[in-house]
Amino acid sequence: MSDFAAFGAPDTTDFASTRVATAAAAAAAAFTAPASVPASALAADPELLRRAYRLMHTAAAMATLYEEEKTVAARYVHATARGHEAVQLAAAFLLTENDYAAPYYRDDAMLLGMGLRPFELMLQLLAKADDPFSGGRTYYSHPSLRRPGFPIIPHQSSATGMQAIPATGMAHALAYFESQALAVPGNEESRMRNEELEGGKHSQSSLPVSASKPVVLCSIGDGAMTEGEVAEALQMAILHQLPIVYLVQDNDWGISATGREMRAMNAYEFAAGFPGLRRLQVNGADFGSSHAGLTEAFAHVRSRRGPVLVHAKCPLLGHHTSGVRREWYRSDLATHQEQDPLPRLHQQLLAAGVSVEELAALAAKAQATVRDDWAEALAAPNPDPATFANHEFAPPAVTAEAGERRPAGAEKTLMVDAALHAVDDILRDFPEALFYGQDVGGELGGVFREAALLAKKYGDARVFNTPIQEAYIVGSTAGMAAVGARPIVEIQFADYIWPALNQLVEELSKSCYLTMGKFPIPALIRVPIGAYGGGGPYHSGSIESTLLTIRGIKVVYPSNAADMKGLMRAAFLDPNPVIMLEHKGLYWSKVPGTEDAKTFEPATGYVVPLGQAAIAQAADADKLRRGETALVVTYGMGVHWAKTASRDFPGQIEILDLRTLNPLDFEAVTAATRRHGKVLVLTEEPLMNSFAESLAGRIQRHCFEVLDGPVFTLGAANLPAIALNVELERQMLPSAAKVAAALGELLAY
Repeated sequence: MSDFAAFGAPDTTDFASTRVATAAAAAAAAFTAPASVPASALAADPELLRRAYRLMHTAAAMATLYEEEKTVAARYVHATARGHEAVQLAAAFLLTENDYAAPYYRDDAMLLGMGLRPFELMLQLLAKADDPFSGGRTYYSHPSLRRPGFPIIPHQSSATGMQAIPATGMAHALAYFESQALAVPGNEESRMRNEELEGGKHSQSSLPVSASKPVVLCSIGDGAMTEGEVAEALQMAILHQLPIVYLVQDNDWGISATGREMRAMNAYEFAAGFPGLRRLQVNGADFGSSHAGLTEAFAHVRSRRGPVLVHAKCPLLGHHTSGVRREWYRSDLATHQEQDPLPRLHQQLLAAGVSVEELAALAAKAQATVRDDWAEALAAPNPDPATFANHEFAPPAVTAEAGERRPAGAEKTLMVDAALHAVDDILRDFPEALFYGQDVGGELGGVFREAALLAKKYGDARVFNTPIQEAYIVGSTAGMAAVGARPIVEIQFADYIWPALNQLVEELSKSCYLTMGKFPIPALIRVPIGAYGGGGPYHSGSIESTLLTIRGIKVVYPSNAADMKGLMRAAFLDPNPVIMLEHKGLYWSKVPGTEDAKTFEPATGYVVPLGQAAIAQAADADKLRRGETALVVTYGMGVHWAKTASRDFPGQIEILDLRTLNPLDFEAVTAATRRHGKVLVLTEEPLMNSFAESLAGRIQRHCFEVLDGPVFTLGAANLPAIALNVELERQMLPSAAKVAAALGELLAY
């Protein structure tokens, strides 16, 4: 836009106190200094300008009060919008209740513009029980909101740039529902309104159809644009022409690093490298420029002409955060203060004919509101400590086994086919379901043929390939779920899940807990795992222990086709993030000793509840009574090693298949331990610091008095990777022979 402002040369004054005094003087002078009045500002709705002015004063008064009351306000870290208010309010005024937003931690003025009270933001600042977003669990200006009349705001973390992927996932879900002519779940009123508009029943004064179409606003800082995950989001937004506006607020600072230290180009220049992404520049310190540019951007997206990036240059007038203060390192405060959007709007309103008295009244009202709300927030109750563990997970949808595990006429099926049939059934039964990942769409249907022909059957909008973007594959599910889609995604090999951990840990795992259950994330993440004979160091790894250190996700690990089908559907129906680990060596039952992975196929609709172990092999009752038995606690390939090994000890070995690693059926583990008194915990992972060792420790702690010997553990060698050569691999991994040796030693106690 034409009003894009460039900052002058930085102030080089050496002493922090002098710099702060200079900035304060500049702020005072700016209210009386002559100012030009851009045409865009004069043309704006006068009532809109008054509202912007009042809310700018509100945001400024909040920042001032937080400084005055910093002994209380800075107990928990916060950042404010000072300097960014104009563009944030402009964006907020353009959002509707049908839209979705992903603000970032400096966007408190945007939240005010959406209609939230200062009181509500203060409740979060002070970590109070009635904080409407998180109940005192997360930082200031980290909203999560489902409220009539407001845009939907899912959970976002503080991790820099992370919101771009979930926000793009929201837009992806909106595009999907539109492509299938499906109503967005929970937005029936909006759908009916759209149908009336499209049917020509609206009056001439009604908005055009395109104006009613929802959009996603992703607010982000310019420093965050250097993150690789942002580029992943932009790629997908362009590839699928998604309805999203990326608002980049550029104040030329990270924390203490300036733009020239952090980036080779600004966001506007960066966006030029993405053909199909429309880009605009606005003066983020000027409400008129910001509103005009964002109006153009929103109109472009609502009319479904693709994504837009808006680059807004803003001054940074406050501290980076309450804990990283501007006077410690800033030398450009006076220069930035000259761009303060509040005195600029003050002068524009005066020039537009608004009286000094009216402006003073608006400012006084804002300041009084802030003071009154602060007193109310201070008096609000703190959270009840007894509620600290609430909302780790949303309640499960499947709590008992249901359906036919072995229907009449059923034939035996391979695990890979059971998985394929389970996903096929889900896609047929649930129109909100999608399946995507690397190579699962198109002709191939997955490198293991685990999605064969699904794209042809259900179309490219529902089953599709992604770029090699593990972060997007996983992180987009958070946005998809917030809109109402039910994503099934695949990481091609467990060894390549690591780029997705940012999103898995920061976004998916924390969402339900930090939003008090408002935004659980029903996402099914399929991950082929394990060694299967010569897969080598990047296609053979086991990762369950790493995953199990992430709270807020569920981890499932079937060992046979029937469980695969039942757990797959239950995992899809679960309202929480579920990772299904699928052993590649069990897919086709070609590995010697894995014949039992092939089972009779359950009927459509069969479910196995998550967190319920199963006895894969029982011990002989007489030998159990004589104390001649032992228990193997295991999962996945371990079940089959244990079965083969147990042939050396007829009737003496019970095998407990955990099936789900989190939630863990520890009751079944302790009950089986008490039956036998001798336990081997078996895993394919390297043993040191593993889930298996942790489980062995828990068994020792809770069952010590019934144990007849130490809890044995067996796993892979403690090495960083699986070797390619099959003989080396064999030396590293457990085997039936190694399990038999351990069982012989255990039974001898």
